[in-house]
Amino acid sequence: MVIKGKKGMTLREKFWDQRYLMILVLPVVLWMIIFNYIPMLGLIISFKEYDPYLGPLEGFIKSRWVGFENFVEAFTDKYFISSLWNTIYYSILNLVVGFPIPIIFAILLNELTNIMFKKFVQTVSYLPHFISWVFVVGFIYVLLAVDNGLLNGLLLKFNLTEDAIPFLATEKYIPPIVVIFNVWKSFGWNSIIYIAAITNIDPTMYEAATVDGAKRFAKIRYITLPSIKPTIVIMLIFSIGSMISPNFGLFEQMYLLSNSMIQDITEIVDTYTYKMGIVLSRYSYATAVGLFRSVVAVILLTGANFTSRKLTGESLF
Repeated sequence: MVIKGKKGMTLREKFWDQRYLMILVLPVVLWMIIFNYIPMLGLIISFKEYDPYLGPLEGFIKSRWVGFENFVEAFTDKYFISSLWNTIYYSILNLVVGFPIPIIFAILLNELTNIMFKKFVQTVSYLPHFISWVFVVGFIYVLLAVDNGLLNGLLLKFNLTEDAIPFLATEKYIPPIVVIFNVWKSFGWNSIIYIAAITNIDPTMYEAATVDGAKRFAKIRYITLPSIKPTIVIMLIFSIGSMISPNFGLFEQMYLLSNSMIQDITEIVDTYTYKMGIVLSRYSYATAVGLFRSVVAVILLTGANFTSRKLTGESLF
């Protein structure tokens, strides 16, 4: 079958005509095939009882098929259900609290007229993104320690509490701690795309609004926000799609913050999968949990995309 292009060229002719561009794209395509698609063959072991003692290849081929037993076990395990609920809970908190803040920050930053101060604020806001979670959690322990902790020291000094509060050993304090530090670490970096979108707005629109007597908040409401609406919608779709996936960055926080006193509130799907797969060597079971999470992520992404297209007219596909 001959496939014709817009100018009557066959598909082979189009590839040859764009051969230099294809060569440039080839390394990226190969990278995706090697690191993204070939490893997906490993999902097969979620339907097997993988035996690593048979060897990597023979274990993959000869391990016993168990069908959906691993999935059934997961959904009858109270610890997995608890970790799934915690993941959803923290993801929703991070989405509700953390998603608007980069937008607000980008808009406020755009209103600054002092260029040097603006660059300074941008740089300072980006820096936490490059700090390791190991260092951040270490800082959290120093800040919130019962003995000699800075926050407890201030609370006791100003008589706001009678005794030091064990923040990191009390379940009710963990969600706000996680959300606050996650937002602090990510809002500056996440604001970059919104700053870029605002930069692309035609300045004549603001000039025309000024001539018409529009104030600063009116410009934000009627020019800035509508102009960056497509970017906001796309980023929201991505955020919803990654709610249950490792991309939300909860693993490092929970793994490092977890202790015996708060284990029930810090156990999420990522840490649960790590313990099952790496610590207990239950590779098939951990793969089944990961496959379930991927399927849910696809459903969330598709659902968010469909809803956005219906409500706003903006979508990924």
